[in-house]
Amino acid sequence: MCCNYHVSTAHLYVTICCSTREYEEPEIENPEASRMKRAAAKHLIERYYHQLTEGCGNESCSNSWCASSVGFSRMDNNTAAVKALELYKVNAKLCDPHPSKKGTASTYLESSAHSNSACSNRKMNDKDVHSVRDNFKDVNYLTEEKVYEILDICGEKEDYSPLIRVIGRVFSSAEGLVQSFRRSKPHTKEELKSLQGKDEDKDEDEKEAAACSAVAMEDDSPAASSSRIGEGPSGENDVQKLAPDEVSVDIEAVRRIYERLLSNDKIEAAFLNALVYLSPNIECDLTYHNVYSRDPNYLNLFVIVMENSNLHSPEYLEIALPQFCKAMSKLPLAAQAKLARLWSHYSAEQIRRMVETFQQLITYKVIFMEFNSRNLVNDDDAVVGATKCLKIVYYANVLGGDLDMEHNEEEDEEPIPESSELTLQELLGEERRNKKGPRVDPLETELGIRTNDCRRPLIPFEEFVNEPLNEVLEMDKDYTFFKVETENKFSFMTCPFILNAVTKNLGLYYDNRIRMYSERRITVLYSLVQGQQLNPYLRLKVRRDHIIDDALVRLEMIAMENPADLKKQLYVEFEGEQGVDEGGVSKEFFQLVVEEIFNPDIGMFTYDERTKLFWFNPSSFENEGQYTLIGIVLGLAIYNNCILDVHFPMVVYRKLMGKKGTFRDLADANPVLYQSLKELLEYEGSVEEDMMITFQISQTDLFGNPLMYDLRENGDKIPVTNENRKDFVAQYAEYMLNKSVEKQFKAFRRGFHMVTNESPLKYLFRPEEIELLICGSRNLDFLALEETTEYDGGYNRHSRIIKEFWETLHSFGEEQKRLFLQFTTGTDRAPVGGLGKLKMIIAKNGPDTDRLPTSHTCFNVLLLPEYSSKEKLRERLLKAITYAKGFGML
Repeated sequence: MCCNYHVSTAHLYVTICCSTREYEEPEIENPEASRMKRAAAKHLIERYYHQLTEGCGNESCSNSWCASSVGFSRMDNNTAAVKALELYKVNAKLCDPHPSKKGTASTYLESSAHSNSACSNRKMNDKDVHSVRDNFKDVNYLTEEKVYEILDICGEKEDYSPLIRVIGRVFSSAEGLVQSFRRSKPHTKEELKSLQGKDEDKDEDEKEAAACSAVAMEDDSPAASSSRIGEGPSGENDVQKLAPDEVSVDIEAVRRIYERLLSNDKIEAAFLNALVYLSPNIECDLTYHNVYSRDPNYLNLFVIVMENSNLHSPEYLEIALPQFCKAMSKLPLAAQAKLARLWSHYSAEQIRRMVETFQQLITYKVIFMEFNSRNLVNDDDAVVGATKCLKIVYYANVLGGDLDMEHNEEEDEEPIPESSELTLQELLGEERRNKKGPRVDPLETELGIRTNDCRRPLIPFEEFVNEPLNEVLEMDKDYTFFKVETENKFSFMTCPFILNAVTKNLGLYYDNRIRMYSERRITVLYSLVQGQQLNPYLRLKVRRDHIIDDALVRLEMIAMENPADLKKQLYVEFEGEQGVDEGGVSKEFFQLVVEEIFNPDIGMFTYDERTKLFWFNPSSFENEGQYTLIGIVLGLAIYNNCILDVHFPMVVYRKLMGKKGTFRDLADANPVLYQSLKELLEYEGSVEEDMMITFQISQTDLFGNPLMYDLRENGDKIPVTNENRKDFVAQYAEYMLNKSVEKQFKAFRRGFHMVTNESPLKYLFRPEEIELLICGSRNLDFLALEETTEYDGGYNRHSRIIKEFWETLHSFGEEQKRLFLQFTTGTDRAPVGGLGKLKMIIAKNGPDTDRLPTSHTCFNVLLLPEYSSKEKLRERLLKAITYAKGFGML
């Protein structure tokens, strides 16, 4: 019986006490005192266990939790072990051993020989043990149960200082936080079988093993053993067992803990102060100690901290969050990728909360700091750190969205020919920079995902744009940092998701201009070396009535001889006309080329009256060179910062960015067909019997003749059924958007890439932003134009003629307003960012006269005489914008 007592107590201590006070590491400064406190706790639990199983020996005992009392229900050893722990927690009554009780009682007295008397030691031990429980100085990591235990004790005494101290200690320690809130591992079949066999009838081997476990627990520090690199609190290596998007922390438990504790202001302050203390240590660990590669569980602390829903509050924005973001930005690429994969499983609201946290920090810093050309926002650690953290959330948003990883356009079989001329760097004995073309984000590569693979993110991409940051960003300097790629200077162009289209367009403009100047210098050096004729521009001399033929011949020659010339600054000259091309002549050239090529009579493109969109004509008689030309024209328009009046469905820009068209793209490309196929997919009856369609479809050519096409081999003999209708729809869309126009689109894309192949275009812009670059904004806000217009020659915004001018212009219809834009700027579309970004100048052009208003489209200047009346102003202006075409008027 004596042996049974000791073995069961050991079993109690290992299986029960360990589960509730596991890993209570002794204090470093006084290990002996900590050992004695643990021994005292063990001693009391043993006494409760002995009382429940053997009793105190007093036959008249009135303690309901003593086996000697009348009416006590006997319990097995395991149940007694659990109950002993419960009695210890509530400080239940404990009997003194009766003198008549022998055997186990004497054994118990021997085990407690260090005490002078049982009764006096009962009082002393209770006081000491409860002091230990109230201070919790031996708690160096937390579990959900431990937090609730401490919270209950503090609630009873209405004193939360012990919990605040524990939170401060654990949440300010990287090691403690990494070990906290671990997920419990499910038992294996062998473990379950072993647990079921453990009862009071277990054999001697099991008894000996349990006793050894108790001794081992006395000698070793649980927390120290659990803090080994790569090990969880159980001491087992659980790193390799985790999936790429899993961590060992119990995220749901962390959320419950925060929900319970953050409502208390004092406890929340403990989290705040702990984070201030923790962040510099994290930064040091990641920067100098390579801690993540040694212990991937180090990522747990970032997961735990980011679950704090109060991170975006003002208290955190000043010190705590900036330091934490700076530390988090030091995570290695593999750790960032794992965080992105983990967060990709979060809900849209949880992603939005994290986005708002980082965005508020960036906005706070931008507003309260005076950033300028001398004090760059690029040098602010808090803004840079928050932006890098926001990138992780951005890719989580992409990964968690609606992905299409399969439908990718094939690369061109023939690479775009490189320049036959020496580059500037080669002439100077240096290698050419960016020879491999535009960069790719390293995190994007690590995750194996592209932004364009995401059809619909968890939250809109626009929520990642920070407008206050865009306003203070010195884009010329940021672009320099982007190109130089130094480790000391951060460029926001490496995080294009935070920039709006206007800012990114400015960065692209710098890139294009620098490339133009580089090509110009190369030409000058080349002419000096080779003695050839100097030709620093891409010169196009065209006839107005043969503009397509002239442009096509010239551009084809350039593309074959030296494609690098396409990257020179465009200089257009209309034969027989006056006009120096400072931008305006090029604008008209592009406009005329687009009008000619997209003329339905030519047959290169089909036009849908319902959608007002153009699509490639699969049965066009035009050769591939014509499609290459329009691709070059689109590329040149972007390269020379011109807006074109083209109307393509979005799928064209997706295809230019490397994605094939799918069924979903038919929604705007061919809405009638899309609706028909959607109804086919949703049809609840028998498709085969009711619709009688097969895998053969028909189209009409230019002359209205039907053309049959088999989606499958012998498609006319394969009926569409409820089972294969998804395949039918997918192949139908594949044919309409990809296969039927494959030859035309490849030529078109090839021409586009001849100009943009080395540009950061793909890196910076999404497909919808590419459309905005090419076509401009469809929203014509003339009130915004009025706000930004400047005046010259004696006019100002308060002049009578100026007031009458704006009243007249605002009264125009939509078509008349577009004609005015065409007359003044050379295009009827607003630039990226809207008309507010258009710098128009209205200059005085003499006193009252019968002459019409004139313009310099190169500089967006309107020359307006000071007409005597509003009616005369309206009549003269309408005539000028209605009949103006060409450059012979000036």
